[in-house]
Amino acid sequence: MRQNLLAPARGSKKDRKRVGRGDGSGHGSYSGRGCKGQKSRAGFADKRGFEGGQLPLVKRLPGKRGFTNIFRTEYSIVNVGQLNCFVAGGEVAVENLLAAGLVESLQRPVKVLAGGDIQHPLIVKADRFSSAAKAKIEAVGGKVEEIGNVARAV
Repeated sequence: MRQNLLAPARGSKKDRKRVGRGDGSGHGSYSGRGCKGQKSRAGFADKRGFEGGQLPLVKRLPGKRGFTNIFRTEYSIVNVGQLNCFVAGGEVAVENLLAAGLVESLQRPVKVLAGGDIQHPLIVKADRFSSAAKAKIEAVGGKVEEIGNVARAV
């Protein structure tokens, strides 16, 4: 194959439209812009969201309320009822929760909430506990240990 023989595919290249070059060209007189009006004038630029002077949709809708707290801590949530899969009297650490499939990864801190009921005593270690979850675990003779945000190997 030689460079001088390379050519674009048939129909892929098109001559540009040369407007304002006489009526015989088919693009004379108004140069494809029609007759009068805003779009026929030089310098017309269609603004994003412009609706011809009508109040634009973006201004008609109520503004977005509130704000997003960029410092929010996202927790992996585990409910007390899910801890029944562990052996009675056993120790439940964050790594055990990962192995049991109750949390997806160790990158987020783990918070135990009070959903469901716990049947047997356990020693539960997590980053945070709701007060109701703490009460439920201790009510069946279990222990609660808040480990805080300990840096974990991921």
